[in-house]
Amino acid sequence: MDEKTLFLKFWEREAPATRKVIAHVPQERCDYRPDPKARNARELAWFMVSEAVQLGDGLEKGVINWVDQPAPATMAEVLQAFDGRFEDATRRMRALPAAQWERQVPFMFDGKEVMKASGFESAWGFLFDLVHHRGQLSTYLRPMGSTVPSIYGPTADESM
Repeated sequence: MDEKTLFLKFWEREAPATRKVIAHVPQERCDYRPDPKARNARELAWFMVSEAVQLGDGLEKGVINWVDQPAPATMAEVLQAFDGRFEDATRRMRALPAAQWERQVPFMFDGKEVMKASGFESAWGFLFDLVHHRGQLSTYLRPMGSTVPSIYGPTADESM
């Protein structure tokens, strides 16, 4: 299996669990944050949507220009965006030739190059970061009065 196929296999495998975690964020508590320095739940969910969009754009264009976008007002909008934008980013990444994955892709933030890595390295880094933030968001769920869905197997909430 080539690297692009392997990456997309894992990228698509993680999507349903990510969607479930986002879907478990209750609208009435979506501004919950465990610490003043932390993003609130809605912002964190939006950050994961943004990662998918900006990775797809960056691999296509050959440069990842990270731009923080304000989160939508509701969790329904965040979930709707995840559904459409994750699928769109995946479709666009699938269409890219291997050469675009192999080239060096600068990662820009506030007009400055933060790092430069191959498209493959950037993609894996984005996936690992998305999984990290999904785990972070899953720890917000119980304090918000929600339940933790299955990510890699049943949870205590599902066993009750």
